[in-house]
Amino acid sequence: MSVRGNRGRIVDGVLPLDKPPGMTSNRILQRVKGMYQARKAGHTGSLDPLASGMLPICFGQATKLSAYLLGADKVYRVTAKFGVKTDTADADGQIVAESELREVGRGVLESALRRFRGEIQQIPPMYSALKKDGKRLYEYAREGKEIPRDSRTVHIHEFEIDAYDPHKPTFEVRCSKGTYIRTLVEDVAESIGTVAHVIALRRLAVFPFRASDLVRIEDLEAASGAGFAPLDAYLRPVDEVIADWPAVYLNRQESDYLRQGHAVNNRPGPESGLVRLYDESRLFLGIGEVRLDGRIAPKRLFPNAAGSGA
Repeated sequence: MSVRGNRGRIVDGVLPLDKPPGMTSNRILQRVKGMYQARKAGHTGSLDPLASGMLPICFGQATKLSAYLLGADKVYRVTAKFGVKTDTADADGQIVAESELREVGRGVLESALRRFRGEIQQIPPMYSALKKDGKRLYEYAREGKEIPRDSRTVHIHEFEIDAYDPHKPTFEVRCSKGTYIRTLVEDVAESIGTVAHVIALRRLAVFPFRASDLVRIEDLEAASGAGFAPLDAYLRPVDEVIADWPAVYLNRQESDYLRQGHAVNNRPGPESGLVRLYDESRLFLGIGEVRLDGRIAPKRLFPNAAGSGA
């Protein structure tokens, strides 16, 4: 949905953008926002300049759901190079260490990967956007400073060899939020007795959006020549961000009560947790929460938000 506003168009929806390599996430965000002439837009989960792939762009009302995309599982395809370590842990950095062990047998590699599946601890890299005392870690790193960082728990759901090469293998990783793939590659190499860095990284999915949903910047540029309608056709409804949540459909009276901030009776369905709410016309209302007494209370409503009506 989109209408003209005084400070740009009011656009609602999610664009599962295929970020090209060689650009920062913020730069591509501003480029896409300009194409849409959108009043409000933001991306969810930065990709390094070297990386490509899924960078969901949230417009308008969808920005209120961006936290759920940030917290979603993600899938990456990553190619590592053994024997060389860089300060950024990827090919954009400077070489800081080398090892004579530059080729790893498949059996050794598969054994190492098994140790990194499930719940693991990671220490965030210095070249990251995390803040310490109000300052980004990468800013300290550029000053040549090493700041102590606490380890964090992440979950590696799947970690497989996608294309085996003894020197430059490619992996596919499905992981939880907060996982640093560069760190994962370095830790695997260390467990084998060598060093490594990332030479290619592509994000294939930010659930519920998958590789088949990706929209290339070239497609947007081609569409922009024919006005906003072809561009808006690439947007996904706001409620697709939480498509895997239970849906509750309300009648007119219940919808009105909910809009006024009142809880409503729950139908047979989930006994607890968050739910998607739809009005009598099957239009997306927002997020509700099933209370202990079984009633559904409004948690976050989305006036006039575009929804799938699912």
